[in-house]
Amino acid sequence: MVIGDRLKQLRELKNMSQGLIEQRTGLYRCYISRCENNHTVPGIETLEKMARALEVPLYAIFYDGDEKPPVPRIRLNDGGGWGSRGADARTLDRFRRLLARTNPTDQQLLLLMASKMAARKTSHKKLK
Repeated sequence: MVIGDRLKQLRELKNMSQGLIEQRTGLYRCYISRCENNHTVPGIETLEKMARALEVPLYAIFYDGDEKPPVPRIRLNDGGGWGSRGADARTLDRFRRLLARTNPTDQQLLLLMASKMAARKTSHKKLK
């Protein structure tokens, strides 16, 4: 799949102009054109902006099926990390399933809180 072609296809399906995408993202129209014509490969932050402007989930840029793609089950075979076996593995698996059903806004809130808690824990370790 060529990302530029998909961006253009999504924009045209939504009957949006490059000018409207420019207004919604803050990106220059000439840059949007370069992306759509495969002269430039946009970064992930740019793709996130474009997905928001197009009012589609980010995966829609990479996936052209009619239904939402299935969430792959990830199994860790490292043999020793937390959550690789036993009760920890069941807890981690349950957390993954619940997180997959959580709406994106709540996911962002949870990740923000977790990153702040991790940063605080790291700063406390440095002080000791």
